[in-house]
Amino acid sequence: MVAANGARFHVATVGDGPLVLFLHGFPECWWAWRHQLGPVADAGMRAAAMDLRGYGASDKPPRGYDPRTLANDVAGVVRSLGAADAVLVGHGWGGTLAWTVAALHPRLVRRVCVVAAPHPRRTRTALLLDPRQLRASRHLVGFQSPVLPERRLVAEDAALVVRLLARWSGPGWPDPETAEFYRTAIRVPGVAHSSLEGWRWSLRSVPRSDGARYYRAMKRPILVPVLQLHGQLDQAVLPTSAQGSSHYVRAPYRWRSLPDVGHFPHEEAPGAFTTELLGWLTDPEPDR
Repeated sequence: MVAANGARFHVATVGDGPLVLFLHGFPECWWAWRHQLGPVADAGMRAAAMDLRGYGASDKPPRGYDPRTLANDVAGVVRSLGAADAVLVGHGWGGTLAWTVAALHPRLVRRVCVVAAPHPRRTRTALLLDPRQLRASRHLVGFQSPVLPERRLVAEDAALVVRLLARWSGPGWPDPETAEFYRTAIRVPGVAHSSLEGWRWSLRSVPRSDGARYYRAMKRPILVPVLQLHGQLDQAVLPTSAQGSSHYVRAPYRWRSLPDVGHFPHEEAPGAFTTELLGWLTDPEPDR
């Protein structure tokens, strides 16, 4: 447990060396990166996977689920782990935070790997202009109501969580062990509510000044190398929505499209994913 930004966060760590910090998405937790922590540590790095605010064993305060506050959480965890900077590897909502930390705290970020996560400004454009992405994101509208979505997430032994995992992934996933783990994780007291608050902010902030300030800030170019990985079968964030994120990167950028997997390539095809990640992490001069 480490203290950062006025809260306490659970972080799983292994290895020694330069810090690589993994940021999970919805409805996951640190365990999502179980396949990557060991290989990254074996490659001579310190691998760390945190439970984001509101998830797992981390604190679940009533507020602070906007990307600025969550990015400050991540920056604080990097400092609390005693590192001068870190490679950030983020999936889904965690990928949004990786983009945000790189823009708002550039000195703390050495590289960025984003998984199934367009640049936030690309996400906004896709939701506004692409009917296919709007249909794929229909769950966001359902999450906006108070109380009822939380109840649906945990009802019937969290059956909705498993249906969402299966809908967004490639065929044959999740396996029974993974399904059971995430059924249990979403039923930790406070997690169902906290996990929805970021999605609520993403829509409710559109007409508000805090949303406008955030998207203006995200115009700042990313000045560190970026690896963007996306499953070809992703049914939550379409690959076409993620393409074009390089517009916001002023550094070496690498795009990799992974076949036969959906929204969770790090869990659906951990071997192929880890190979791509390690090849990029150990490349002293990634794509110029």
